[in-house]
Amino acid sequence: MLVSMSESTNFFSRAQGSVEVAARFAELHPALENTAAVTESQRCLYCFDAPCTAVCPTHVDVPKFIKKIASGNLEGSARSILDANILGASCARACPVQVLCEGACVMHRYNKQPIEIGRLQRFAMDALHASGDPLPFAPGADTGSRVALIGGGPASLACAAELRRRGVKAEIFDARPLPGGLNTYGIAEYKLPLAESLREIDLLAQLGVEFHFETVVDAAKLAELEASYDALFLGMGLGGIHKLGVVGESLQGVTNALDFIAGYKSGTIHAAPARVAVIGAGNTAIDAANAAVRLGASEVHMVYRRGSEQMSAFAFEYEHAREAGVKFLWHVMPVGVAGTTHVHGLELAHMETMEDGSLAPKPGETFMLAVDLIVVAIGQATHTEFLDRMPAQDGDKVRLERGRIVIDRETGQTSNPKYFAGGDCVNGGREVVDAVADGKRAGIGIAAWLAGQRQKSQKPAGGDDANA
Repeated sequence: MLVSMSESTNFFSRAQGSVEVAARFAELHPALENTAAVTESQRCLYCFDAPCTAVCPTHVDVPKFIKKIASGNLEGSARSILDANILGASCARACPVQVLCEGACVMHRYNKQPIEIGRLQRFAMDALHASGDPLPFAPGADTGSRVALIGGGPASLACAAELRRRGVKAEIFDARPLPGGLNTYGIAEYKLPLAESLREIDLLAQLGVEFHFETVVDAAKLAELEASYDALFLGMGLGGIHKLGVVGESLQGVTNALDFIAGYKSGTIHAAPARVAVIGAGNTAIDAANAAVRLGASEVHMVYRRGSEQMSAFAFEYEHAREAGVKFLWHVMPVGVAGTTHVHGLELAHMETMEDGSLAPKPGETFMLAVDLIVVAIGQATHTEFLDRMPAQDGDKVRLERGRIVIDRETGQTSNPKYFAGGDCVNGGREVVDAVADGKRAGIGIAAWLAGQRQKSQKPAGGDDANA
């Protein structure tokens, strides 16, 4: 299925079915009103060597865009954001600003609240969308080159934007029916509404990015694309969430966090049962637990084999879950799922630390937790095995380490010079803004590499000595 710029207005309408879900998932940080935004923007010190910009993976010029809000130049503010981050609206909502830009704000030195950078960024981007104005920059002059991008998530979207701004044709191939990757399917609705994720696709469509949906790219398809395109970008993210590996895991009522989140965002899941257990202690696990509460569960437990000090979720996410009423079971591990056709219990074992530092279940110390739904969130597998099956000459295969794609960090180029990569398939699963930064670097790198290839092809036979 190919979707081009002329069909871009259909994206937002496809998200309208999420209205009911959105009503139950009120945003954590509501939009700022105009007066509040201007007042907040005037608190900024507009630092010359702003630490907030330095810690932003995409290096948004924070003082610049905030100062333009203070002066009433909202279009200029949005342009400043988009120049650095084409997914500025998503990142304004989904970024962990507490540990990035706002965490670095100089106001902390004066024991004052940091500038609300995330909400101000959202204010500028919301104003652009509300105005109906087009994207404040246009595609570059056509170079004649074209690139296939595998996966429709933030890394590919950012890469495609950079390519189009440099006159390179960009076509995105994704296995799902909607673009956006985890922005669309995997981030909690109260952080990033589905409609907002899809709205950003219009910006890409305005640049002339084309989308091929419901297109699975395997080794054979990838070889076909390699033969047809001048370069390829690998941004397919990660694979499925790891299994528990215990008896009863295949019973009805056992799912994974990504499917659970995608289910309620798409409208296929409307409610949660009374008793829910979420396995894991990362940010995705927190999102799933909070969602279960909002979907009507009366008792939600998070189960983790280590203690709170070892959980990978951000501290503010943990506090949010506690405030929502989620209960935490530390130092316990699932060893079985009870039920006949549908789950009714989760068998848990207390953990102990062995002499070598590893964890193991204490013999004979198990108990049963009554549950109606188990949501597994213990990390995702890699999704790069098809690259090993690619027919390639010696030295041309895309190099992998532990299933992750190895790249040049400056350009995003892989061991096969025609292939570039970024996002979770490279970094193993980080924040949306990190994927955007990867895609941005790769887009610039691809355009530069293609320019070099064109120069080589235009060089006269015999090289510099041809006219000697």
